[in-house]
Amino acid sequence: MRTKKSITNIFFNFSNQFITLILSFFSRNIFIHTLGVEYLGINGLFSDVLGMLSLADLGFNTAMVYSFYKPIAENNQEKISALITFYRKIYNLIAIAISIIGLCLTPFIKYIVNTDKSISNLEIYYLFALTGVVISYLFVYKTSIITADQKNYIVTRITIVTNIIKTIIQIISLIIFKNFIMYLSINILFNLLNNIIASHKAVTMYPYIKNKRNLPKSEIKNIFINLKSVFLYKLSSLMLNATDNILISIIVGTIAVGYYSNYLMISNKLSQIISLFFTSVTASIGNIIVKEKASKRYEIFSVEQSISFIISGIVIPCFTILINDLIILWLGKDYSLGYVLAIVLALNLYLSCVLQPLWSYREATGLYQKTKWIMFICAIINIVLSIIFGLLFGLSGIILASFIARISTYVWYEPHILFKEYFESPPYTYFKDLIKNFITIIIITVFLFIISSKFTSISFTTLIIKGLICSTVSILMILVIYKNSDGIKYLKKKLIRKKNKL
Repeated sequence: MRTKKSITNIFFNFSNQFITLILSFFSRNIFIHTLGVEYLGINGLFSDVLGMLSLADLGFNTAMVYSFYKPIAENNQEKISALITFYRKIYNLIAIAISIIGLCLTPFIKYIVNTDKSISNLEIYYLFALTGVVISYLFVYKTSIITADQKNYIVTRITIVTNIIKTIIQIISLIIFKNFIMYLSINILFNLLNNIIASHKAVTMYPYIKNKRNLPKSEIKNIFINLKSVFLYKLSSLMLNATDNILISIIVGTIAVGYYSNYLMISNKLSQIISLFFTSVTASIGNIIVKEKASKRYEIFSVEQSISFIISGIVIPCFTILINDLIILWLGKDYSLGYVLAIVLALNLYLSCVLQPLWSYREATGLYQKTKWIMFICAIINIVLSIIFGLLFGLSGIILASFIARISTYVWYEPHILFKEYFESPPYTYFKDLIKNFITIIIITVFLFIISSKFTSISFTTLIIKGLICSTVSILMILVIYKNSDGIKYLKKKLIRKKNKL
């Protein structure tokens, strides 16, 4: 059942990300040509500012899903109902807190927007974006039980449909009205609709969550004890991930946020597509942690790690070589930011790919309790280096700072804790394999760069040819290296056993 649910989640999550990516290309193109790159920069900037506001949830979302794993495995409906009742109260308070904090920040928005051209109605745009964030907190406590029960594909199906309709209507509104407020309003309306439908589905699937029960004070105390670690971890994560656009806007300029956001959109979509496999099995891993021994936990981790090595070996070289050509053909030569930015973005994309197994176990095990301080140190290093490198090297320096901060802290620290606490073995082999994978990708990328340099012109034909060459070479080289890895051997054995049963 764990495998079946994981595969179903992967399929629907992949479908969602693929459809979203295609729609994003069309909608962003229309957005730039109707409203301009300045508004694109403002949109990206607001995303980071509002991302910082999500700190007000104190990390409850992570703690909430984690707290459901055990009662779901034991079918303890009374405990689940009590948790739902508790989290509903908490999230109503969170929505109020974010509204108040967000409103207090409104007068300061104009100080972080740095554009040559004056943008009117900034505060109004910000308030519309704030409303969209607040709405998302009113229903999340119900849908989280679906995620914890390894059935997130149900929520994903709803999201796919609402996103398609929302994007089509946004594109039409941009073409006809060229109005940013209308664009934001449509986003609010459909996000609300998506959350209402998903929430109703959760009640239909688990009708007992409508029963209001009080959670024992001892349980509430344990949640808040756990929450201290989650909050610090979330604070660190926000300082690490939700500050780049703010610093770019202040140091380089808000319009640079717009240009960079095109690259970031593609990088983020690739990262999300890659992560969907691992996030889809996180609930299953939570089940394994509760029920299985250390050897079984490590076997599943090895499968995930081998898959992440193979994916990174294919995606990273192709991204590095092709991203600039894609931007030029999609938006025009003026929107290209060059190979230096492509390389530093690829470095961060590499970490987001190769560390996915680690992150899925982090969520499933509650590892953030033991890694909260290293994440905080990482975030501080990132901000300091971003300011220094941003002043020295501009946009690329700010992005490079994130990579250096990560490899100098949690990239080596978290595996040490995970292997010691949950696999009962040292992480030496893991680090050796990680270094081997990184060197392999560098070799593949350099080789492909030499080949691609033979193409002097940029066209859709050359992009397709280069894409075929890059993907074919990467796939062949990486599969030769990893076809006999421990994780792939285990996966082959399991597939053969299932085939024999059929």
